[in-house]
Amino acid sequence: MPRVLGIEIPGKKRVEFALRYIYGIGPTRARQVVAQAGVDSAKKADDLTDEEITAISNALQSFNLEGDLRREVAANIRRLIGIGSYRGSRHRKGLPVRGQRTSTNARTRKGPRKTVGAVRGKDARSAVKTG
Repeated sequence: MPRVLGIEIPGKKRVEFALRYIYGIGPTRARQVVAQAGVDSAKKADDLTDEEITAISNALQSFNLEGDLRREVAANIRRLIGIGSYRGSRHRKGLPVRGQRTSTNARTRKGPRKTVGAVRGKDARSAVKTG
């Protein structure tokens, strides 16, 4: 597994796809970096030479990645919460931020369903049936 900017990328995958394992690198940026570094995108990450890894690292230097990007995103969310914006309140409540419906769906953001109301036991059901 080659290391790029201190992050291990999967060696068995093509360079174009392996770079996506770095936080902040998506499909478009991965293609740009590979083209800028002058590396064949069909090459596997394990087959990269030291010079090619250096060229990729140099191409990635201009982007805000990994820890810095995570801190920046977290700071943006804290700012929204701090100024009391609508989006900030949605972040605080753990609800969808971008206008999705919440009556149904939104389970990823809201978490598993919490049943509301009394759950009947066995004896309560049998009393209803016989009575």
